[in-house]
Parts: sequence; C-alpha cells; structure tokens
Amino acid sequence: NKMYDCIIIGAGVTGVSVARELSKYDLKVAVLEKEHDLCCGTTKANSAILHCGYDPKPGTLMAKLNKEGSDEIKRLSKILDFKCINNGALIVCTDEDDLYKLQELYDRGIANKVEGLEIIGKEKLRELEPNISKNAVGALWAKESAIIDPFNLNVALGENAYENGVEFFFNEEVVDIVKKEDAFEIITKNTSYLTKAVINCAGVYGDEIHNKVCEDKVKIIPRRGDYFLCDKNVGDYVHRTIFALPGKMGKGVLVTPTVHGNLLIGPNAIDVEDKEDTKTTAKELNEVLEKSSLTVENPPISETITTFSGLRATMEEEDFYIKESQDNFFDVIGICSPGLSSSVAIGKMVADMVTKKFNPKKKPHFKEERQKIYRIFEMPVDEANLLIQSNPMYGNIICRCEKITEGEIVNAIRRPLGATTVEGIKKRLGVTMGRCGGGFCTPKIIEILSRELGVDYMDVTKSGEGTNYLYFNNKKGAK
Repeated sequence: NKMYDCIIIGAGVTGVSVARELSKYDLKVAVLEKEHDLCCGTTKANSAILHCGYDPKPGTLMAKLNKEGSDEIKRLSKILDFKCINNGALIVCTDEDDLYKLQELYDRGIANKVEGLEIIGKEKLRELEPNISKNAVGALWAKESAIIDPFNLNVALGENAYENGVEFFFNEEVVDIVKKEDAFEIITKNTSYLTKAVINCAGVYGDEIHNKVCEDKVKIIPRRGDYFLCDKNVGDYVHRTIFALPGKMGKGVLVTPTVHGNLLIGPNAIDVEDKEDTKTTAKELNEVLEKSSLTVENPPISETITTFSGLRATMEEEDFYIKESQDNFFDVIGICSPGLSSSVAIGKMVADMVTKKFNPKKKPHFKEERQKIYRIFEMPVDEANLLIQSNPMYGNIICRCEKITEGEIVNAIRRPLGATTVEGIKKRLGVTMGRCGGGFCTPKIIEILSRELGVDYMDVTKSGEGTNYLYFNNKKGAK
C-alpha cells in the first residue's frame, strides 16, 4: 500500500477546504468519499448563505472562523469562478418588546469585528423590502451578508485541490480504522489505505469515524431542515435574505433570493436519529410556511418548483469540534451553521495544525486559479458567438428552463473531477433544477453522459450505484 501523509475522510465543503490548503505543501494527500461525487451530504442541501458573523457567540471558534471564512470566500469567488452576490440580510423583529434583542445582535456583531451593521426602523425596512410582514417593527441590516452557490464552492475547491496534486477516491466508504505503530490503516468497503495522519471531515458520520479511533466517545445529532424552492418569477419577492430573530434551535426560517434567481424558503429544525433521513413531510413544510409568514407577507409558495430537506451535524457543544483528538488524528466535526461560511477558514486552521507537526515545505508552484467555465447566456453576445463558432456544442441548448447548452454539459464532464452522473451535472450547472424538473432534458443528458463516459445508457445513473434510470424488464425483454 502507498503511504500517504494525510487522508481526509469526506469530500463536502469542509473536507475539500482542508485538502486545498494542504495542497499548498509538499505532502501526499488523499480524500476518501463514500458517495460518487463531491458535495453529496450537508453541503448540497443548505440555505446557501454567506453569514457575515453577527450571530456566533464572541470568543468561539464559530465567531472567529465565520468572519475569516466569509471574507475569504468572497475573494475566492473571483479566482475560482463560482457565484457569490453581496445582497445583505435583514434580521426582522416583529414585537416591540423584543427590539432590545436587535441591539444584542448588533453588539455581538461588533465584538466579532463585523462591518456594515445598522439597526433600522419599520419605515426604512418597508422601503428596502415592500413584501416584509405588516407586523415588522424593526430590523438589523447586515450589509455584508451574501448568497452563494454552495455546490460550485465545493466543486471549485475540490477541483483546485486535485489540480494541485491531491488524490480523490469515490465510492470508498470507511469501514474501520486501525492504529499501526506509526500510521493508520483505513479500511474501506473495497480496499485499504495507509496514512500518517487522518482528518475526519465526515459530516453527520463524523462521530462514527471518531469513535472507531478514540477512547472518548462523541455523538452527532443530525438536525433536519425542510425547504421550499420557488420559481424565478418570484425570485425578487425579497432582495435581501430575511431572517427572524434567532432562537435556541438556530437562525430559524429564512426567505432569500438565490444566486440562480430563485426564491428559497426554510429551514425548520428537527433533530432526527437516522443519518440518511432527508424526507420532507406536510407537517414540517407547514411549519416552514407558518414561520416564514411571520417575517414576510404571503410567501409565494404557490410558485414552488420542489421541496427538499438536508441534515446538519450538531453536537452538545455550541461550537465546532476541531482538535487533534489523538496523535495525528484530527477531528473536524460538528460543523453546523455557519459551517459553509467558515469552511475555507476551517481548512486553513486545520492545515496549520497539520503542518506544525509535519513541517513540510511550501510548494513553489501552487496553482491558485481554476480553468474558466463558459456560461453562454451570461456572456456578451459577440463573445458567445465566437465561442459557438469555435465549438458548435455551445449553440445547442439542452436544458431549456435553465438555458444550459451541450458545450457546458460536456465541459462539466471533462473537467478535473468531472461529473459522472446526472446529479453531478445538476450540481455543477443547474440542469433539471427548473420548472419542468428535468422532464425535457434528462433523456438528452443521459445520452451525453453515455457518449462522453463511454458507457451504455443502462449504466447512466442519477446519483451513483443503484439509481439507474433505465432497466430491462426481463419477462418481456423490453426496455
């Protein structure tokens, strides 16, 4: 077995952030992911908000890493080519008796070195957001809050780490970890790996990985949140991200535009036992609707395209759990909100912990940018025409709802760590996320995947093993 310096378990946004930071050094690094692609767990189903940092308790890791991470993600969005829009947020108060809580949040934000905070009254609030609740009496306006494309943040960091020498292994679920004399053997369903250090970024499964190695046991509680995703024709129902005052279960239900032009409403917070329990229920969706109606008049859920839910990893402690729990075994777990906003700062913190121990040299030629993605409908017309002349695939629209061309889909498949499934293309480009839910374009995408990957139509999947679209009915021998 090849010996690695570090193996990271989990290819969500935390795992790839750590991988990208470590790829700046002369280290042999690999990432193991149990699913078929990057971004398959918590990162793929969240609110897509870049929190500016007024919420975490001053002095916590959350407070420090939220602010650092959010600033760095804004910078990286230009270098690594993913969407980030500084739209600002409003934390809305609907009860005169609670107005003092806005001041508490403001003070907390100042303690966390957040800029652009202002407390506003109801007139200013109405002026900014005409659809705000009639009961709103004031708000904290957080001008540095932003919305982001979490899928492409994850993909961009992963691609960049890969281009800088990190190896990625998919469909590699970790079954056991055995401590050897001066290394760990990580046993997966298919094979085993040797490494000097293990970095546990396994999301809701982080406790199971920790408990295989460490004497002290930890428990992660998956917290489920349901969402409504509404059509682009109501994407400007609000312009800023609208929050209610936070409660003990988190930041509560929000109403926000997305970087893709939709409107997103959610999440509630339900603690569940099952780490794969991402069902949505009428009861919980009703709760989301009720709570969103407290801050926004008549949320337009008649325009819903889809509902979905995601799980965030919470722990007893009200903070991220980032530490060297045993010699050369690093835990990066309990990464709930503001985990997305903190991700790249978490990566830096963990890389600092690892490099202090291994003392590796910095690589002289770290490649900071990734190859550009051409989004044909976002380009000036003359540039788009030139691209189509040089590659006619960019003139063939496949996903009509989201205006995505064959050229973009082929690029998503051929890129470093490219897509191998319909869901992989969906995360990278937004195909099938429109009004028709993939009704028109899915067969064409299956065709393109089959051609590009050199596999039979029957073997093209939605999201990895066991999710094939087509199968034979043996009785009739028909497709």
